[in-house]
Amino acid sequence: MTSHFLPIAMVVFGGALYHVAQKSVPSTVNPFAAIIIAYAIGISLGVVGLAFDRSGGSLLDSVKDSNWAVVALGAGALIIEVGFLLAYRAGWNLSVASVMTNISVAVILIPIGMFVFKERLSLRSAAGIVCCLLGLYLITKK
Repeated sequence: MTSHFLPIAMVVFGGALYHVAQKSVPSTVNPFAAIIIAYAIGISLGVVGLAFDRSGGSLLDSVKDSNWAVVALGAGALIIEVGFLLAYRAGWNLSVASVMTNISVAVILIPIGMFVFKERLSLRSAAGIVCCLLGLYLITKK
């Protein structure tokens, strides 16, 4: 049971840390420089994690096995990082920006999940999506 929820707990903790940190980056720091510095720290922590993780192959094996998805992951991460940094600098509230973007991404991913990855959408999930869209409307309405 723990291993099932541990990754979600990590995402929740990391997401909260991420958004508080993004909102707190000084406006004098170039957005791309901030991301480079953050990625250097992330790479360093990743190297430490790789040294202790025996569940997969080596770094070299992983580089050899990588495909377009790893490149897209890097591009997507950079776009997300700079986008949030610029959104917070433009005055978006911490509570609204993260909720709005996460709901929007989820809605975009629904047809991709259904048509590309053959995932099924239950009636309960569809009702939840409607609630999320209503919430999105309410938090963005002035």
